[in-house]
Amino acid sequence: MRTPALASAALAALLLSACTTPAYVSPVEVTRFTGAAPAQLGRGPITVVAAPGDVGADSLEFSLYRNAVAAELGRLGYTVTGGTSAGGQVAEIVLERGVNAPLTTDRQGPVSVGVGGGTGGYGSGLGVGIGINLGGGGSRDTEELYRQLRVIIRSGTTPLWEGRANFTASSNSDYAGEQAAAGRLAQALFQGFPGESGATIEVR
Repeated sequence: MRTPALASAALAALLLSACTTPAYVSPVEVTRFTGAAPAQLGRGPITVVAAPGDVGADSLEFSLYRNAVAAELGRLGYTVTGGTSAGGQVAEIVLERGVNAPLTTDRQGPVSVGVGGGTGGYGSGLGVGIGINLGGGGSRDTEELYRQLRVIIRSGTTPLWEGRANFTASSNSDYAGEQAAAGRLAQALFQGFPGESGATIEVR
């Protein structure tokens, strides 16, 4: 008799779909500003550092964003250095991370399973009925994560360029992890560098 096994598989699939919040990732919102000397951008040595006062500069999370930004700057034509060099530029990183209100999937009551037996004819004569109530009641929460990356490029004390990129994602999405988030934000931020000054765009 294979019917009970098939019913169990169907029950498991229905349970999973009933209590799991679908993954969500927003587009990346990007805004950039270019200073008075755009010709200096995209060339020469540059050092990637945390903005002054950033207490998380030595964390693993920060290193993921620093590496992602450094990779994009190298792609643009900069020579990324490990320390500040005379006449070189500096890219300061500011990170903002947060958790918004949970995304909730509610259920009312338990899942009910009914089994009925019979005889005669082909097959086992066993019938299985599954009922799931998708109303209120129990819940499973999925957090909504917020990530923002801001980069300021300076030559000495003169700001040459500033950009920020942010997006939200559910905690069960592919971009909930810091490494994936860092890569997505850095790529979006420097896409079409330096970009139209003052314009806000969405990158998917």
